[in-house]
Amino acid sequence: MNLDVTRFTDLSLIKDAESRSISPENPTGEKGKGAQAEHGTGETAARDLGKGWKISPSIKIEPGETRSLAEISGPGSIQSMWFAGCIGRDYILRIYWDGQASPSVVSPLADFFGCGWHDPKNKIPSEFSPIDSAVMAVNPSFGFNSYWPMPFRQSCQITLENRSDQVSTLYYQINYELCAVPDQAAYFHAQWRRCDRVPYATDYVIVDGIEGTGQYVGTMLYVGNNGPNLWWGEGEVKFYLDGDVDPTICGTGTEDYFGGAWGWDVNGKYTPYTTAYLGVHYIHEPKGGEDIHQRFAMYRWHLLDPIRFKQDLKVTIQDLGWRRNGKYYLARQDEFISVAYWYQTLPTAPFAPLPDRDEMELI
Repeated sequence: MNLDVTRFTDLSLIKDAESRSISPENPTGEKGKGAQAEHGTGETAARDLGKGWKISPSIKIEPGETRSLAEISGPGSIQSMWFAGCIGRDYILRIYWDGQASPSVVSPLADFFGCGWHDPKNKIPSEFSPIDSAVMAVNPSFGFNSYWPMPFRQSCQITLENRSDQVSTLYYQINYELCAVPDQAAYFHAQWRRCDRVPYATDYVIVDGIEGTGQYVGTMLYVGNNGPNLWWGEGEVKFYLDGDVDPTICGTGTEDYFGGAWGWDVNGKYTPYTTAYLGVHYIHEPKGGEDIHQRFAMYRWHLLDPIRFKQDLKVTIQDLGWRRNGKYYLARQDEFISVAYWYQTLPTAPFAPLPDRDEMELI
């Protein structure tokens, strides 16, 4: 089962398709219905210009509300998504394919886009860190962009839940096309997980319980040091394919999996980088006081080397450093957070429910 990405990206081909876009200016994406809003968050600013002049550039989401951002009848494919304004772990993105009761994408919006350490409402450092990659970009200031192709056959629904205690403003645009979908096209999936202290000598599970046929295409990983800010990245990434008891694919270390070497050390300092397929885009060095922990964020896209599975898949990583003598490994107990990205056939095995708001809070 193979997603032929070229069917969705070759710009030289004439294609029997119709382009559409959903935003607060055209919430249904209907043809000829853009810029027709008469009320919205921009109506006061546009009072001298009237309809068609940015009357509704954003929406307000009430505390506790889950807003449906897009409801699309297929067949078609999401081409790109842009979001701004809702930063932090209080905003939960979900995507449902073909009328399934369970979502195939569940993640805090910021974590999905590599900004899981950023939350302007708490004391966690929130320095801006860009991502410049093939399928995801984060641009000044916290503009979230996704270019993952997301085909669907019957329907697509995209929602955002506001778990915060305040009215929140969201800007968004979802671009898609109505088109035939190849028989071999699989469905995009993403799942968020977190462990605030990895149990001693136990692998952190990036994803498990995947059932179906498809390919694993990406990892977003966040690591927050617990205890001394010593090197933690010796751990191997392991892929268990189709009933494996022991992994079929095993890497050589964390910084190696994310395309770096020797602990990302340049002239004695951790050095961030962002490239088309992988990067360590965020490295926070403590400033003292209450800010005492190093934090890292990194991504790895398997666009040219997808991990194929036919029945099931599990992915893990070790939290591994060195003991003080520098001779022996130390199984650390740091905070690990991840988003796994993959394509697979339906149905989607239901994900475990997200923890409540307090359990998900950045600490």
